Amino acid sequence: MELPQMPELMGLSLLLGLLALMATAAVARGWLRAEEETGSRSAGQKANGFPPDKSLKSKKQKQHQRIRKEKPQQHNFTHRLLAAALKSHSGNISCMDFSSNGKYLATCADDRTVRIWSTKDFLQREHRSLRANVELDHATLVRFSPDCRAFIVWLANGDTLRVFKMTKREDGGYTFTANPEDFPKKHKAPVVNIGIADTGKFIMTASSDTTILIWNLKGHVLSTINTNQMNNTYAAISPCSRFVASCGFTPDVKVWEVCFGKKGDFQEVMRAFELKGHSAAVHFFAFSNDSRRMASVSKDGTWKLWDTDVEYKKQQDPYLLRTGCFEEASTMLCRLALSPDAQVLALASGSSIHLYNTRRGEKEECFKQVHGECITDLSFDITGRLLASCGDRAVRLFHNTPGHRAVVEEMQGLLKRASNESTRQRLQQQLTQAQEALRSLGALKR
Repeated sequence: MELPQMPELMGLSLLLGLLALMATAAVARGWLRAEEETGSRSAGQKANGFPPDKSLKSKKQKQHQRIRKEKPQQHNFTHRLLAAALKSHSGNISCMDFSSNGKYLATCADDRTVRIWSTKDFLQREHRSLRANVELDHATLVRFSPDCRAFIVWLANGDTLRVFKMTKREDGGYTFTANPEDFPKKHKAPVVNIGIADTGKFIMTASSDTTILIWNLKGHVLSTINTNQMNNTYAAISPCSRFVASCGFTPDVKVWEVCFGKKGDFQEVMRAFELKGHSAAVHFFAFSNDSRRMASVSKDGTWKLWDTDVEYKKQQDPYLLRTGCFEEASTMLCRLALSPDAQVLALASGSSIHLYNTRRGEKEECFKQVHGECITDLSFDITGRLLASCGDRAVRLFHNTPGHRAVVEEMQGLLKRASNESTRQRLQQQLTQAQEALRSLGALKR
């Protein structure tokens, strides 16, 4: 019997052991090298003011979370004549409308809500509002119904009208309910404005092509107007509800009469008159509260005030009362608002507002960089004491000092001609009230 050869077994065992040691050493060297690189990288980050990878990663995550949570900064604006700023919307406001009873202001924004504000709170510290949600869309235009029990909106994505009814609750608030069906889609171009006649007889929608539609309240089209102006930049219903007017590429404002029978049945839309005098496209126009005055602003760099209380059925044309310069209109689109008594004209270009006395044609106030975006709407309240503007997430309200000054001038002139004592007392009372308002605002001229 032969025994195994010991030298061969020992050699094989030593060889296997050596290979195992070499493999272990290689792994150890790789691990040590990785540790050194990690350590040197961490040391380098600390030396340069940076944290190690893990803390850097967690810090970046926290920063991203903070950025997502933080809202964009609200535009700041201050002025001695700023009466209030309404700031409940989380999106940019595109349109607003004062109710005919003067109690409410409606605003719509791209945050899918319509806000109803109480005007009696405007001069208080807190400004209350009620929210109506616009489901699956957002409103670009809003208008109150004449009885203030409903409002209509133009839907941005739906391209149609939606009606919301306002139901008063026992606690004094309101519930807003959208009608089950929206108006049918009829326009082929973006809509530039909507309106409801104060008589409640019809609704108007105007698009940027040359189309104006006259609807009844049930959503049926009564008439289609072709303005023949290449395009429409603006259209509106007069406060008296008799007229619909539009402006656009042509240098005039066209006005139509919407005719109804004695029983309230719709008859026709007929051409009434035109405002002729501008030499370039008209950006915007507005009516006074009694519809006897109109104002317009044009790309020719001028604004004009018109007497529209004429016998247009006898071919009488409106009278031009005043022309003023507004050079900004020659380079950019402008908006316009006329005070209810037609004494003050407000012009908005970009994010600035300019107030003119229409009696003298002089600029009296200028508010610059009022909003963080271009002004999207401009309107006087029904008293004419406040001017409202929007263009970002806030509505800003200004005291109408030119309006108070216009009352002072008018009352002083009437007092000189008044012969009746009771008339003199009434005029003096109005004069005193206007002077006190100016004095309280630090705007009384000596």
